[in-house]
Amino acid sequence: MAVSAEKQAIVASMKETLSEAQGAVVVGYHGLTVAQVTDLRRKFLAEGVEYKVIKNTLTRIAAKELGMDEVAAQLEGPTALATSKEDATAPARVLEDFIKDLEGDALTVKVGVVEGKVLNPDEVKAIAKLPNREGMLSMLLSVLQAPVRNVAYAVKAVADAKDEETVA
Repeated sequence: MAVSAEKQAIVASMKETLSEAQGAVVVGYHGLTVAQVTDLRRKFLAEGVEYKVIKNTLTRIAAKELGMDEVAAQLEGPTALATSKEDATAPARVLEDFIKDLEGDALTVKVGVVEGKVLNPDEVKAIAKLPNREGMLSMLLSVLQAPVRNVAYAVKAVADAKDEETVA
């Protein structure tokens, strides 16, 4: 089977997209209105996530060449791909929030990929509950600051106690 140069370019582009993505989610969609798709694209754009409808056959070839057979197996029916090069949890987080607000089952998570590991839909849901990178860094900073803050409070309490002794 001869593959045209255009199709080879699409496969190469899809391989690059999948391999460079920190996080990716393969989405099944049907019955979405234009307004809903526009709203979803805006939410993805705000989080730095690329969202595009994909060709199953060409994406299946790219996934198999990357050793992602679990992803290739899910490429049936109307399919889209949400990817992020920066935040591994962003595609899952935006999708799960959107699906919660959506009535019916017009959008379904087929499979996810986070840092090269293939995830089933339940694992994608779990990843979606994680905060974004900035949130995680903020939590880490808070944990690191706690001991210093406690020492500062203890020193202040001792100083206040000594001040009260000298006044009395």
